[in-house]
Amino acid sequence: MDLLTSLFQRILRLPWLMWSAACPERSRRAACRRFPTPRLAGAILCIAIVASACFGALVTASGGAQSPAHGAKSASTTPREARMPFRIGEKLDYRVAWASFTNAASIELTVPERRDLMGWGTWHFRASAHTLSPMRAMIALDDQFDSYTDAATLESRQYETYLNEMGQKQTEVFHFLAEGQPSRGHVAGVVVTPGTRDPLGAAYALRGVDWAQTPEFRAPVYDGHDVYDMRARLDVPAETVAVGAGNFSVSKISIRLFQRGKEVPGTSFTAWLANDVARTPVLLVAEMPLGNFRVELTSAVQ
Repeated sequence: MDLLTSLFQRILRLPWLMWSAACPERSRRAACRRFPTPRLAGAILCIAIVASACFGALVTASGGAQSPAHGAKSASTTPREARMPFRIGEKLDYRVAWASFTNAASIELTVPERRDLMGWGTWHFRASAHTLSPMRAMIALDDQFDSYTDAATLESRQYETYLNEMGQKQTEVFHFLAEGQPSRGHVAGVVVTPGTRDPLGAAYALRGVDWAQTPEFRAPVYDGHDVYDMRARLDVPAETVAVGAGNFSVSKISIRLFQRGKEVPGTSFTAWLANDVARTPVLLVAEMPLGNFRVELTSAVQ
C-alpha cells in the first residue's frame, strides 16, 4: 500500500492510521511485511489524479540513495521540450470515496508556474489533500506535495512533502540527481536512475503519454523512501464515464506497481483519462488491502 501515496497516500493513509490505532503493534509489524506502506498510495491518487503511484524497483534504495540500474544520459544532450497537455493555472478538484464515506477527502491538483530550478527549466506541480467531515473527526490530514519536473524530459528534479497529520507536522525536500550528472546549487542530492519520477510528477507524466501510439508506459518512481517500477497499460481506448464534473469520453489505463521485480500484492489501480487535448484525469479507482478508493473529478479550470 505504499506506492499510491505521496498524495493520495496521505488519503490512502487514512485507513492505515485507523487500523494502526486499533491493532496491536505485533499485528502491524506482520502486515507491514506483507503490504507496501501507505506513502506511495498517496502518490497513486495523485496519478489518477492520481495521486501517487505506480511503479518494481529498477533501483535498490540504500541509505536514502538510489543506485541507478542503467547508464547515465550524456550531460551534453539537451532534449527539446515536448508540447504538454497541461498549462500554468490549471486547477483540478477531486472527491475521494472510501468504505461508507462518500466524501472522505478532497484532493486538489494545480500547476502554479514554470520555474528555473538550479539551471533546470521545470514545471511546478502541486497537490493538496484534506480529510472531510465526518472522516475528519477521526483523522485530520492536511498535506501538500510539490514536484519540480524537468520541462524537457519530465524527470523529477525536486520533490517536497509538507505533512500535517493528526497534529504532527513533517517537511521533507528531496533533490533528485541522476547518476553521472554534476550536483547543482551545492545541495545534497539523492542519486537516482535517469528518468526517475516522483509520485506527483509521475501522475503528470502519464498525461504526457500519447496513448494512441504508446500502449504501455514504464518509469521508475521514487517517493523519498522507496523506488518502484510503474507499469501503465492502455486497456480500453474509448468508453464513457460519469463523475461529478460530468460525462466524459475516456481512455482506461491500468496501473501496476512492482518492487524488485515482484508486483506489490493486493494493490492495483485503474485510471480514466479524458480523450481531449488536456488528457484530464477524470477518475481513479484504487484496490488496496484496506479497501477500495474512488477518486473522481468534481471541477476543472484549464
